[in-house]
Amino acid sequence: MQKLPNVPPQLFTLSAVVVGFLLVDDATPNEQNALGNWLMLVSQYLCTNAAYGQLLQSNTQTPGSFGENSQSQNNTPTNEETMNMLIKMVNALNQEIDEIKKNL
Repeated sequence: MQKLPNVPPQLFTLSAVVVGFLLVDDATPNEQNALGNWLMLVSQYLCTNAAYGQLLQSNTQTPGSFGENSQSQNNTPTNEETMNMLIKMVNALNQEIDEIKKNL
């Protein structure tokens, strides 16, 4: 069952921009910050859940089907790609922590 709309990637991205634009209309900066952080938490949950699901799936594959320099047939990320994704997440979290510290 498909839960996401079957639209071109550009339109899917544009819909996020439109929703974001509509959400800031009457919100104060503090409300925008709170809502933005909440949405990022939801996004991080989805990314974490998907990444762990991919890890579990890759662990059930036959030995040798998941190498560091190649992707498996189901597009499971390589170890290097996973590491890069984790580094980006850590950097994003550090930025959020710095923003929170500035507002204290």
